[in-house]
Amino acid sequence: MEISLKGRVALVTGASKGIGFAIAKTMAESGAKVMLSSRKEDQLRAAAANINGDTEVFAANAGDLDAASKCVDATLERFGAVDILVNNAATNPYFGKTLGVDESRFAKTFDVNLKGPLFWSQIVYERWMNEHPGVIMNIASVGGMRAEIGLGVYNLTKAALIHMTRQLASELGPSRVVGIAPGLVKTDFAAVLVDNFGETLAARLPTKRLGEPQDIANLAVFLASDAASWITGETYVIDGGAGVAGSA
Repeated sequence: MEISLKGRVALVTGASKGIGFAIAKTMAESGAKVMLSSRKEDQLRAAAANINGDTEVFAANAGDLDAASKCVDATLERFGAVDILVNNAATNPYFGKTLGVDESRFAKTFDVNLKGPLFWSQIVYERWMNEHPGVIMNIASVGGMRAEIGLGVYNLTKAALIHMTRQLASELGPSRVVGIAPGLVKTDFAAVLVDNFGETLAARLPTKRLGEPQDIANLAVFLASDAASWITGETYVIDGGAGVAGSA
């Protein structure tokens, strides 16, 4: 079975580092033309310089809908299509008990993690996928499926994103909408958790290691490809077996 994205155009948010960069890089190396987007242009250009493929960059805050609109237009102008949208950008400005969050950080978390994916999807669908069916991919988290100390607000957004994946899949066919729910992956975004709990957690996992961004990217390329053409509405957990690990 050959998994190829040749002839496709992908737009990846939060693409300058971590999981987003790995997805953008692997999609480009699988034949796609890729628009990388995140907040800082200098980081985007540094990321693109490390990708072997046809890429372009556009700086945009995922929670800024005007910037999202301009990014989609730039992708269409540069590559002529948006066949794959990867809603990867996320933020987590608050750590603590859910009822302890202030309104400002609550709003910022939902603006980037939920409002962003909804309206980036809306813009891409209205301007391209409505007439040219494609794939919308939402990067959620296993936290959206279980309770975790300190991450309640962040996980609320991911739980909603998982349901949004189902809802949009039911509405946007034949375009496909799929999700990925990673466990703890070694990224700058998760550095505090990795540094403080990573070794202990890895020892408990059946796979005996934490996730790497490439693990997520490999699944993303498969789900975006024709090999997964009968898959929509589902969110796939990829956590090294954390969900089945014993408590000992």
